Amino acid sequence: MTTTPMTAHGHATGAALPRSRGELSRTVRQALTRPAGTPLPQRVTAVHADPYGDDLQLALYLCYELHYRGFAGVDPEWEWEPGLLRLRAEMEHRFLSALRADVGSPRTAEEALADLLVEPVDADGPSQFLMGRGELWQFREYAAQRSLYHLKEADPHAWVIPRLTGRAKAAMVAVEYDEFGAGRAERIHARLFADLMADLGLDTTYGRYVDSAGAEMLTNVNLMSLFGLHRALRGALVGHFAAVETTSSPGSRRLANGLRRVGAGPAAVHFYAEHVEADAVHEQIVRRDVVGGLLEAEPALDGDVAFGVDATEWTEKRLGNHLLTAWRDGRTSLRTPL
Repeated sequence: MTTTPMTAHGHATGAALPRSRGELSRTVRQALTRPAGTPLPQRVTAVHADPYGDDLQLALYLCYELHYRGFAGVDPEWEWEPGLLRLRAEMEHRFLSALRADVGSPRTAEEALADLLVEPVDADGPSQFLMGRGELWQFREYAAQRSLYHLKEADPHAWVIPRLTGRAKAAMVAVEYDEFGAGRAERIHARLFADLMADLGLDTTYGRYVDSAGAEMLTNVNLMSLFGLHRALRGALVGHFAAVETTSSPGSRRLANGLRRVGAGPAAVHFYAEHVEADAVHEQIVRRDVVGGLLEAEPALDGDVAFGVDATEWTEKRLGNHLLTAWRDGRTSLRTPL
């Protein structure tokens, strides 16, 4: 296992630029190797790109990461470069339009959140699979995929804080305070996930597994960045946050039990065991005060909250189907095996 120095948040400074996967991602990647302001080719367009494909999703990921920790050797001025933002907006429109068409008919936030509380008795997602019959190599792949988000856990949701008021803002900050370790660097959830990765013999370098992760995981993590970076989508981001917190506790319990079964170390088990109790409490706060407070102040955002919930579940299901199809065939779920 190799590692690079990390901050207390579990991040390595300056991730390496991942390899491109098509014309869009190649255009963005090449631009980032040059001085900010270098013109992008005008002929490059996302109009006909697969909205969930490797190329568009990696290109979006490259753009979004400029708002997190950036990339080693990349001019930070690219973050707000107009030409790159124009191309990003085109890709976002393609992505968001596809999501709105695919997640299903509009409904209320109450309906969307109520569905999350009912788990079918025959549910068979990744956490059920890993708990009952997952092997250590599959847990390692799962952690490598999830590292794209968990090494910056809670960061995308923090963007909604200045866009909330009153009860919703106070509750959101309270939950985020726990996610960021409640004042203790060693308890920051991103740090705990890095410890899990180390326990499983994985490289804890921030961004290390982007090249290995498929479009399904990129779509999953890009969704929260898309919602977080647009004030107009603040309701959708709250819906995303509510969906994550509501489903986290039972899923984490299964994953902790599965890790115990395969003999994983204490740090690996601890990450998910920590989320069982913490997210059960968070779920109540988020539903009652974050969602409730937002809709009390801005009732017109009800449909946006529901869309955020449904889009989160849609992308999670797509990722789960990808993982399970590969694992049931006895093959890697990654683009390049560990």
